[in-house]
Amino acid sequence: MEIRPFKAFRFNEAVVGNVCRCIAPPYDVIDSTQQNRLYKKSKYNIARITKGKPTPSDNSNSNPYTRAAQYLNKWLKEGALKQDSADSIYAYVQDFQFANTQFQRVSFIALAKLEDLGPPGPVRPHEQTLNTQVLDRLNLIRATCADFGLVFMLYQDPKKIADKIIESAAQKPLIDCLDDQNVRHRLFAVTAGNDINAITKMMRDKTCIIADGHHRYTTGLIYSKENNSPAARYQMLAFTNTSQEGLLILATHRLIANLGNFCLKRLLADLEKDFEITYFRFDCPDTKIQAKQKMLAQMKAEYKKDKNAFGIYAANTFSVAVLKDKLAMDSVAPNTSAAWKSLDVAVLHKLVLEKLLGIGEKELASDNGQVEYVKDTDNAINESIKQVDKGRKQIAFFMNAPRISQIQTIADAGERLPQKSTYFYPKMYSGLTINKL
Repeated sequence: MEIRPFKAFRFNEAVVGNVCRCIAPPYDVIDSTQQNRLYKKSKYNIARITKGKPTPSDNSNSNPYTRAAQYLNKWLKEGALKQDSADSIYAYVQDFQFANTQFQRVSFIALAKLEDLGPPGPVRPHEQTLNTQVLDRLNLIRATCADFGLVFMLYQDPKKIADKIIESAAQKPLIDCLDDQNVRHRLFAVTAGNDINAITKMMRDKTCIIADGHHRYTTGLIYSKENNSPAARYQMLAFTNTSQEGLLILATHRLIANLGNFCLKRLLADLEKDFEITYFRFDCPDTKIQAKQKMLAQMKAEYKKDKNAFGIYAANTFSVAVLKDKLAMDSVAPNTSAAWKSLDVAVLHKLVLEKLLGIGEKELASDNGQVEYVKDTDNAINESIKQVDKGRKQIAFFMNAPRISQIQTIADAGERLPQKSTYFYPKMYSGLTINKL
């Protein structure tokens, strides 16, 4: 893959004050409450551009996208955004804790030549996405002519060439921030010519998988084809080596609601045709905690044995369903690879949601409220259980995360995982570097 260094525009501490008040999570994970909180942090917070607020009087001449362009131009004029003087590849280091374990994920930010998605090209999407976000981001880039958010790319390099360069370059950070989830974000500049050359050379024969930001990459691709500027052919991407220990993939669980004539007893009976079901019942709060822990422990045990398994909670009962025979997927997904059929989420979608509950691909892609996707953050499972207990959801399915090897095999074959199959934690923040086209 062709990459190159660039002179990023970054927030100027002399004008904006604390730069940590100016960066933000990706726009698509910001809800209205967090949006207001980010706006209050600073009049220069990047969310004012990436997550603009609509108004009732919006029209073609005044809307969140035109206001984003106004913010960008104003900040440039005031010196709130200042371009670096030297071409750089930017090292992005994130330190975080999950499940009482410390992790460090190391990435680098560079410009990359935009390529069509899928083999034989070097850029591989890994999961299905929803198209509504592409038009939104396209309107933003058309108005501002700039990249603000990062597309999170995966590449494989057992030699860890870039990782070693970053380790030696990580001396004095350009940015050092702690976010609301206690994730530490640090940015460093790699400016030495031999280091930049080593990274660009290493990447020439690499294929990359889009881990997060499929719609942002697609937006850049569309924009590059409608814009004559040579600069538009390159997009600001963040690259992470899959050979490092800090790459953490979490599961995304499913909560189901609005099913007519739903009967758990009938569902469990139907499940027993293809699955071995183990039940974990309880009769008080203490035994409920124990039952939940037993369910999660068995899910992990089956995962280690390379079995397809998922947890279920409904009607005051925990259970684990384990697929009896992998050949059961052949009839419901005949045109997919063995690797795709081996995914837990594919098994759930095809043999349970679609076959037994009538929730097919069309329903999964719609916004009818039947399926809610819950990222496996610290309290996700307990909150999901509460949703079922309160009657807001009918059933919860708890998932194991897919393996990176599965993602790579499926992407290399030109296939995509079902939407919301993966959750790469933590998110990469916007506003650390800006690429002005």
